[in-house]
Amino acid sequence: MDTSLTLTLVVAFVAVVAALEGAWMLWNDRAGAQAQRLRRRMRLAASASSAVAASSAAGADAGAGEPGAEPWLRRAESHSAPWVARLRRLARLDSLQRGIEQAGLQATAVQLLGVSAAAAATAAVAAAAAHAPWRVAGAGAVLASAAPWAWLAWRRRTRLARLQQQLPGAVDLMARAMRAGHALPATLQMVGEESPEPLAAEFRLAHEELNFGLSMDEALRHLAARVPCEDMGFLVIAVLLQRETGGNLAEVLSNIGTLVRSRHRLLARVQVLAAEGKLSAWILGLMPIVVGGLLNLINPSFVSQLWRDPVGLQLIQACAGLYALGALWMWKLIRIRV
Repeated sequence: MDTSLTLTLVVAFVAVVAALEGAWMLWNDRAGAQAQRLRRRMRLAASASSAVAASSAAGADAGAGEPGAEPWLRRAESHSAPWVARLRRLARLDSLQRGIEQAGLQATAVQLLGVSAAAAATAAVAAAAAHAPWRVAGAGAVLASAAPWAWLAWRRRTRLARLQQQLPGAVDLMARAMRAGHALPATLQMVGEESPEPLAAEFRLAHEELNFGLSMDEALRHLAARVPCEDMGFLVIAVLLQRETGGNLAEVLSNIGTLVRSRHRLLARVQVLAAEGKLSAWILGLMPIVVGGLLNLINPSFVSQLWRDPVGLQLIQACAGLYALGALWMWKLIRIRV
């Protein structure tokens, strides 16, 4: 092989490796775990300092009357564009931003709205390119715009379920740490270091809020707001009441752990008893779709009369409404709260 060709290949290989290494280092500096942790601490420092300043000026708790004072809602407010702040005030995106944070996503409410609008526009353009009817294009755009919201709801529900499953172990760890003589801030730090994710991240965030100047009551209330499950509410209320009335906090935490485990056992029993109803609901819900698809594959000309004839379109609309009503009814029947 020619020496110049070999040298060119070696230089090209080194250049590609260097480019990949540089891209990885750039990504790690901007989106790596250490960079995210640093940004989170800086955001907490800024929010805590503003909360302490507001507390000293008003003579009340920091951020108690200010909507969005929680540090985990500051991400959208820190955007430099003024129209974003106006949009946030008009659309009241606090609840949406709270849901995004509860899902464990590093995004803003404005970004989610942009993704939803882009998905709807893409679906509409694709339907127009395929010369689909305007009703089909509209339905596709609505479904495409709803897809990010459905994914966000699924992600939030899954993460909250994991948090609720991990909470009894964290409560037991807190009780053992209190019996060993540790203070409550040190106990929160231990839970943040020794518990599994994602529960450890929430307790670490509460401990960081304490380090940046927030009071224990505010940190615990923010923890309950970030993890909106009843078990976490029991824990926070018990700790807040104990701080006001006194008592053995280790014993209180032990009782809370026993209560949470009993609720989980009861919930598991209810889920087992309701499994047959859930299976029946899935079968009844999927049967019309599967049967309609099979009929369309076997005899397309027979099924196509439903959307070619005006009466068929009316039948499809009526069946879709009844289908949605039946699905909602079955979902209400099998959804048992414990």
